[in-house]
Amino acid sequence: MAEDTTVNTAPEVEQAAEAPKTAVAKRGKKGKRIVQAGEVHIQATFNNTIVSVCDKTGGVIAASSAGANGFRGSKKGTAYAAQIAAEKVAEIAKRDHGMNSVDVFVKGIGLGRDSAIRAFSTMGISINSITDVTPVPHGGCRPKGERKP
Repeated sequence: MAEDTTVNTAPEVEQAAEAPKTAVAKRGKKGKRIVQAGEVHIQATFNNTIVSVCDKTGGVIAASSAGANGFRGSKKGTAYAAQIAAEKVAEIAKRDHGMNSVDVFVKGIGLGRDSAIRAFSTMGISINSITDVTPVPHGGCRPKGERKP
């Protein structure tokens, strides 16, 4: 009988030792997600233009800026630099993720606002809506106190 108990416990010990190994197994690389519709966020300042493409939940799929495309100094704030950045992002979104319609959200007052939007339409991605989300003050700053005598 003593032999039976030792024989029965040995496989249990081996199974317990094998369980952590399977839990630590490496995961494979995630595949590219197919996203038919998404959002484009364009931040256009006087110094740079940043374009990012997201899915509907806000997860960024691709992003680029004028500075990332080789423009330096005052050239980053131009409309042409914004167009190049938007074309690069649109190509990645269409080729790798199958995106074909977007909602555009524009923030800022830079020169690249219009040209970045036009770049998406020329790449064959349909634009459903354009929304301006530039922050606007609605009360102003607190005025200075009156001068004391």
